[in-house]
Amino acid sequence: GQLVESGGGLVQAGGSLRLSCADSDNSISFTAMGWYRQAPGKQRELVAMMASNGITNYADSVKGRFTLSRASAARNTVYLRMNDLEPEDTAVYYCKLTTPWGTSWGQGTQVTVSS
Repeated sequence: GQLVESGGGLVQAGGSLRLSCADSDNSISFTAMGWYRQAPGKQRELVAMMASNGITNYADSVKGRFTLSRASAARNTVYLRMNDLEPEDTAVYYCKLTTPWGTSWGQGTQVTVSS
């Protein structure tokens, strides 16, 4: 299904944002869902991914600052709470959904952190 992302924007260093990603189809529960990001001139990298059992893998650079959560067991909707943002967190953030039927990516949402 189509992934609908929201919540990006411009924030000062030390501030917070919450990203949302919803699967418009929601016909089958995910096996994994979460966020990647890509900064200018860099490769896309993992931010946080949640498995169907709720276990979440975070990038070392965001541990203790970012929290990935799920709306409910019945919905393929996740939230990424980002606290204590740093200029190095500036990137386009992409939602990723994996189901038994395959993998989908969102269109990306820009997060800009000013110093």
